Amino acid sequence: MIQPTATIVSAALRQSARPLATVAARVACTLSTTSAAGRITAAPARSYSSRPPVEAVASYPPSPLKKKVTIQALQSVARKGDKITMITAHDYPTSLWAERAGAETILVGDSLAMVALGYDSTVSITLDEMLHHCRAVARGSKHAFLIADLPFGTYEACAKDAIRAAQRMVKEGKMEAVKIEGGKDMAETARAIVRSGIPVLGHIGLTPQRLAMLGGFRVQGKSAASAKVLVEDALALQDAGCFAVVLEAVPAPVAEYITRQLRIPTIGIGAGAGCSGQVLVQQDMLGIFDRFVPKFCKQYANMSETAVEALANYCREVKAGKFPGVEHTYPMPAEELAKFEAFTAANDRAPARAPAADRTNAE
Repeated sequence: MIQPTATIVSAALRQSARPLATVAARVACTLSTTSAAGRITAAPARSYSSRPPVEAVASYPPSPLKKKVTIQALQSVARKGDKITMITAHDYPTSLWAERAGAETILVGDSLAMVALGYDSTVSITLDEMLHHCRAVARGSKHAFLIADLPFGTYEACAKDAIRAAQRMVKEGKMEAVKIEGGKDMAETARAIVRSGIPVLGHIGLTPQRLAMLGGFRVQGKSAASAKVLVEDALALQDAGCFAVVLEAVPAPVAEYITRQLRIPTIGIGAGAGCSGQVLVQQDMLGIFDRFVPKFCKQYANMSETAVEALANYCREVKAGKFPGVEHTYPMPAEELAKFEAFTAANDRAPARAPAADRTNAE
C-alpha cells in the first residue's frame, strides 16, 4: 500500500458563510447574563438543543466536482493531458475534506493502519478494520471515485480469496474499486478480480506490504535492470485489465517512460511530475501524522501543531475557570427561571432533610 506520507487544505476549510464573531455575538445576545448584583437575568424563551443552530456552524462550499467521477472520466482526464488528483481518507471528516477540496479520487489506503490506528506497519490491518473505515469514507463522499486497498493476506493466496475480499469491499465497504500491490506476479489475480466485475488499481515500485522483502522504504527502479522490470510489471497489469497503476518511489525518468508506454493512467507518489496524476496520504500532507515525513511528501499545513496548541489552550482555560463562558451556556425562560430561583431560595432556608433511613428510625 502507499507508504504513509506526512490536499491542499481546501480554501473551503478557511471560509465561512459569515464571520464567526458575528455568529458568536448573535448567540451571546440570546443567553442569560449576570447583573452587577450577581443575579442571573433570563433571556427570552427559546428552544435550544445540545447542537449549535445551523446558522452558527461554519458552512463550506460544495464540492467543485459537479458529477460523479467514473473510470471513464479519469481516463478522459489523462488523455487530455490534465492531471488526476487522488487523496487518501480514512474516516468521515477526512473524506469530506478531500471531497470539498475537489479530489477526483479518494483512496482508503491501508496506510491508515499507521497514520490512524497506530500500527507499526500496513500489514497489521485486517479486512474488517478496512471495511469499517471504508463505510465512513463512503458516507462523506458523493462525487469522488472511491478506491480501497485490499489488505495484506486477503488476496495473495488464490484468486478466489481475492475476489471474495474485493466483493466485500464493494458490497460492505461501499467502494467502487480495489487496489492490490504487485506486478507480473499479481497480474492473474488482478485479471480474476476484473473478470468478476470489480475494477482494479495496480501498484508497483515501492510496495509497503512487502517491506521485509524490499529491505524497508527504498526507492525502486534505480538500476536499468530493475527499471526494466517495472516497465514489464506495468504492462502486465495493463494487460490484466487494471484501469490505472500507482507508481511509488520510482525515479522520475522511469515513471515518465512507463506513463508514455501505457494506455491507462499512472498515479505517482514519489515518482515525479510525469505521471498522469498524483496521490499523497492526507495525514502526512496536512501534518497530522508527525512520526516522519517522506522526502516526496509536501506538507501543506501543520495541523498537529495547531491541534495540540488548541487543546492546550482549552485545558488552561478550564483550569483557570475561563471556560465555559456565558456565550457557551443555555438560557432559561424568564418564568421558569423565577420558579427555579424560588425553589432554590426555599431550599437554602430549609434545614437539611435527614436520610430516609434516619427518618424511618425517628418515626
